[in-house]
Amino acid sequence: MNIQRTLLASAILLAWNLPAHAQSALGGDTPQVIVTASPFRNGENDQILTPAKVLAGDELRDKAGSSLGETLSQELGVSASAFGAGASRPIIRGLEGSRVKMLENGMSVSDVSGLSNDHAVSAEGAVARQIEILRGPAALLYGSGAIGGLVNIVNERIPTHLEATPTGQIETRYSTGDNGKNVSGTADAASGKIALHVDGNWRDTDDYRIPDRRVLQDPDSAMRRLPHSDTREKNLGAGASWVDDWGYAGVSASHLSNLYGIPSDEGSRIDQKQDRYDFDSMLRQPVRGIESLRFKAGYTDYEHAELGEDGPEVIFNNRSLETRLELTHEAIAGLRGTLGAQTENTHFSALSAEGGPDTVPLTHSKTTALFMVEEGDAGPLRLSAGARYENVKREPVGGRERTFDLGSGSIGAAWPFMPGYSVGATLSYAQRAPAIEELYSAGPHDATATFDIGNPDFDKETSRNIELTLQKNTGLVRWKTNLFRNNIDNYIFGRIGSDLVDEEGNPGDELRTRTFEQRRARIHGAEAELTYNQTGAGWSGRLFGDMSRGELGDGGGNLPLQPADRIGASVGYREGAWRGGLSLVHARGQDRLAANELQDTPAYNQLDANLSYTQRVQGVDLTWFALAKNLLNDDIRLSTSVLKDIAPLPGRRFVVGVRTKF
Repeated sequence: MNIQRTLLASAILLAWNLPAHAQSALGGDTPQVIVTASPFRNGENDQILTPAKVLAGDELRDKAGSSLGETLSQELGVSASAFGAGASRPIIRGLEGSRVKMLENGMSVSDVSGLSNDHAVSAEGAVARQIEILRGPAALLYGSGAIGGLVNIVNERIPTHLEATPTGQIETRYSTGDNGKNVSGTADAASGKIALHVDGNWRDTDDYRIPDRRVLQDPDSAMRRLPHSDTREKNLGAGASWVDDWGYAGVSASHLSNLYGIPSDEGSRIDQKQDRYDFDSMLRQPVRGIESLRFKAGYTDYEHAELGEDGPEVIFNNRSLETRLELTHEAIAGLRGTLGAQTENTHFSALSAEGGPDTVPLTHSKTTALFMVEEGDAGPLRLSAGARYENVKREPVGGRERTFDLGSGSIGAAWPFMPGYSVGATLSYAQRAPAIEELYSAGPHDATATFDIGNPDFDKETSRNIELTLQKNTGLVRWKTNLFRNNIDNYIFGRIGSDLVDEEGNPGDELRTRTFEQRRARIHGAEAELTYNQTGAGWSGRLFGDMSRGELGDGGGNLPLQPADRIGASVGYREGAWRGGLSLVHARGQDRLAANELQDTPAYNQLDANLSYTQRVQGVDLTWFALAKNLLNDDIRLSTSVLKDIAPLPGRRFVVGVRTKF
């Protein structure tokens, strides 16, 4: 740990002391990427009070994996749940599930991935234009429960502008180790004032190779491949909109079909399907003083079946209708902001397909919220503040109804104490209603081999967070450091018991009990990142490190599934048609175990590489690329994974492909 801290401190001091004229000589400022989930649509580098990361372009394509968690797993403060190749959800600063909200084009994905780690996120990163990670006041626009932050997958399925000529890209890739085949593509065009969009993805992978034995510290366990780690996915979406000087209005539809294995001892499979329909419209300057008025609506019909040897065992359903109204006003007394209203109406259930106890009864949830986010300057300070009021009602069939009134707020200030440098602080207070499964679970969940037990008497979860930020955000060399602390009252977590029960909840030998409980908790940590010439020609580099600690109050020990301390470095080179890079991430062993965790997670080193060549052929850009993953063939087990003891990440593998851009 001391070595990691020394390296980070040295890198930051080097960047701090690099003369300004030397930075100017090395190159100018890198271009900014617009954060669409920000209420002000600021650039990534403007997100002082709402720390953001945007994956786009070559960086997104290099890091793209078979799941959203894999794609984002090496970002600052982000780890992955790693429930096999098919299901891996982002974990931000040790917070997971419903505390990290998943969005698609600024609307909830409305799947059930927040319920359990074996459930895949239903938004596809392979067709995304960019993926945004956002925290701070802006997160209150999308939900009080987003204590950890939010992830927004932007595919622009409803076009917002007219393309002068048809544009798009098609990518094919093949991976060794899992015989993986993937084809994805997007296309945009216009006819008069009608903008058109289509996208699709097809993925087929076999069980992947593993570096060593499947079971940690078990010399008799199987090796070579991880059983039930295969994936089969198809995704198709299309949209159209009318675009004019006054704004735009459009609709889209998409279908997802995803069949993937669960590499648990039981070897379940999940057959996931989702149909989604969206409407999006915006009026530019409808009246004086109003920059824009935007209305969005989305309907989702989601279902997945958890399959055992004899067919479906539990069927999850979620039908959701969400609406959003956002008004962005021009500066008033120096303040510019967005205010609006949001509603969500869902019907969720997890019912037995075998006539046994239902995991979660059919529950109708209604959410109504009002929100606002404002930004302005007060002398040398840049201020940002957000507030949200939310009413959540849970109405289970045959169960106890609950209503929660939630109030959340956040305020931050940044001081640019010298050109290009700033220091900032953010205070936030957020409340989260208990999720449906935390309240009403009372049955088997075969994919996780647990018998889940909720508590309808739970109180709302309340979080108090402080974050301090120091950064340099201009020039060729940039860096940032974050310190954070989060105190949570009535924190809800699942405690795995030592007793085994059967499908009916009686003593048996099939399932472990997972009982949801509430206690005080605290999470604190630090992050640092230094980058050099991230998008320009020539050499580039990155150093980063992150750590977090999560404990239960009143001597309750560690929070379960907490991320390991990490430090990483990468180097790249770009010249003309060629681009290449090498990255290494070292994670320390994780021995801060919760009461139900039995084994430490060993340290690992993950070495990756990339190489690409782009050529122009008849007006089309062809990019030939090769990626190498886990070159050291290290036995990588993530401490944030429920399956860490029995399901390592893939071993050494190579990905080759071609991307056509027109």
